[in-house]
Amino acid sequence: MDNPHQRLIVVSNRLPIVVSQEEDQWQIKPGSGGLVTALSPVLKQHRGLWIGWPGSGDEAPLDELFDRFSDEQQYQLHGVTLSDEEVEKYYLGFSNKTLWPLFHDLLGHCHFNEENWPCYGAVNRRFAEAIAEVSTPDDFIWVHDYQLALVGSHLRDLGIRQSLAFFLHIPFPAPDLFRRLPWKTELLRGLLDYDLIGFQTLRDRRNFVNSVLAFVPETEVLSRQRYFTLLRYNGRTLKIGHFPISIDFAQFDAAARSPEVTDAAWYLHEHLGGRQLVLGIDRLDYTKGIPERFLAFERALEKYPEIRTNLSLIQVVVPSRIDVAEYQQLKDELEGMAGRINGRFAEPGWVPIHYLYRSLDPVQLFAYYRTSEIALVTPLRDGMNLVAKEYCACSIERKGVLILSEFAGAADRLGKGALLVNPYDIEGTADAIFQAYSMAHEERLRRMGMLRAEIRRNNVYRWVGWFLAETGPHEEPQDYLA
Repeated sequence: MDNPHQRLIVVSNRLPIVVSQEEDQWQIKPGSGGLVTALSPVLKQHRGLWIGWPGSGDEAPLDELFDRFSDEQQYQLHGVTLSDEEVEKYYLGFSNKTLWPLFHDLLGHCHFNEENWPCYGAVNRRFAEAIAEVSTPDDFIWVHDYQLALVGSHLRDLGIRQSLAFFLHIPFPAPDLFRRLPWKTELLRGLLDYDLIGFQTLRDRRNFVNSVLAFVPETEVLSRQRYFTLLRYNGRTLKIGHFPISIDFAQFDAAARSPEVTDAAWYLHEHLGGRQLVLGIDRLDYTKGIPERFLAFERALEKYPEIRTNLSLIQVVVPSRIDVAEYQQLKDELEGMAGRINGRFAEPGWVPIHYLYRSLDPVQLFAYYRTSEIALVTPLRDGMNLVAKEYCACSIERKGVLILSEFAGAADRLGKGALLVNPYDIEGTADAIFQAYSMAHEERLRRMGMLRAEIRRNNVYRWVGWFLAETGPHEEPQDYLA
């Protein structure tokens, strides 16, 4: 976006808001998360508009709430309503029971339902119609994530000809896995109607390009460069790049230094006996590798008895999709595993695993990050995993050790400072836990210093700036990820 007067339209499944009703009064507040934090200033600068599902039905006075939000935040919202059936088939069905597990390399969790695919296309069409209704030919349109892969194709059908961009926040699978999707060709052709497609990692970018060449053979590779691949499809040239998302380092660093967090961190460590703390914070999801993490921690207790009573795992599980049977089963499994391991190893005054099934307020979250000597971030597969970066940004004393799954996108840039593990390798992860526990202070300082410098340099604002800069004529970035 070279033109500062060009309007930016951001499109995502959910709007960046929380709508609630308190004592018969409807409230609207900005949502949390890195994407909202990063894009809000850009939307304000470009008189922007965010389009998405508000997460509520017609009972809320959305027009009034949106006007209030626009006055306060200086950018506009536009809602796309979804029926209960559409939420079930488009969102819970195709998006989260088909694409989510497939793109995370977990084929055994996939459900290929013939009824959900048409609904997915219809909802994507509705989003495209909403964009076409409120956009002008001068707007720049940026669509986000796997729920809306076909929006670009529908926009082309509706006569939209300006540049369209798409960013996938989750991984993209290898061709041999992607071929399982019955609608693989339709999905790829839909994506190829964008002009710029961004992925988190080089691996994801290569997987996509190789899938396109395998299943859309009329596509031609014009150029393969370090950060981009240029493709020719249907008479158009499009750019495929990888842009690893990040966090607002300064915000997390400052929050970790606040008096409230300092006091909460001190209390937490004293309350748990001053021993070393291993931290896991994850949304309830089978991609996060929490059962495997528990088994690795149990193996570490078996193999290295010297850590008993000197090390505790705090596992925070944030509730998610609990009305889905598969997630309820995972919750029950985790509670059973934590109870079994504690029953096996607990001693008076010491519990191996502190299992918390709840959300944390910001002060609690930052305190857990700051006070924990070890973070155990071991997803089976993850697009990026910002928890790893948040932990490092809050490790202001640089005493923390990051144990990170090699299958998280964050491993590409954090691998030199972190201890990389294969989460399926229980023995290897147990060894990494002991290595982190016994790591010398100087080595901790060195590794965490590297991690914090990387995240400070390549923060979320740089990610947004780089992506938007690449919507113009192609040229290689000079120093990003250098």
